Amino acid sequence: MKQLAILLVMLTTVSMAAQRHDGPKMREGPKMDMTAEQMATLQTKHMTLALDLTENQKDQVYKINLEKAQFRKEKWAEMKAAKESGEWEKPTPEERFEMENARLDRQIAMHEKMRTILDTEQYETWKKFSNRKKMHGKKKMQERRRR
Repeated sequence: MKQLAILLVMLTTVSMAAQRHDGPKMREGPKMDMTAEQMATLQTKHMTLALDLTENQKDQVYKINLEKAQFRKEKWAEMKAAKESGEWEKPTPEERFEMENARLDRQIAMHEKMRTILDTEQYETWKKFSNRKKMHGKKKMQERRRR
C-alpha cells in the first residue's frame, strides 16, 4: 500500500511537470531572437525545399519574405515597447476591424505577388502549405485559450 501511494505521488508530480509552461515567455518563441534577414532566409529555404524554386524565384521570394519579416519585427517591437511602458490597451472593435482589414489586405497582396512569381503547380502547392500552416496556428491558439 505504501509503495502504491509513493508511485501515485511520483506519477502526479511527473504529469504536472510535463504540463508546465513558462507563461508569457513561451509565446515569444525562438524566431524573435533572429534578425529579419535570418527569418527571411530560413523561410525562403523552407519554400525552396517544398516548391523546388529556381534561383530567380528564390531571389524574388526572399525579398517578399524579408519585407514580411521586417514588418513583423517592427510590429512586435512596438507592441513590446507599449506593454513595457504600460501604454498598451485592449483595442476597440473599430481598431480590431482596421487591424484585421489591413492584415487581409497584406495577405491578398502576398497572394498576388506569389502568383506572379510561382508557376501554377507551385502556387497551388504553396496555397495548400500556407492554409495548413494557418489551420495549425488556429488550433494552437484554441489550445492556449483553454489553459
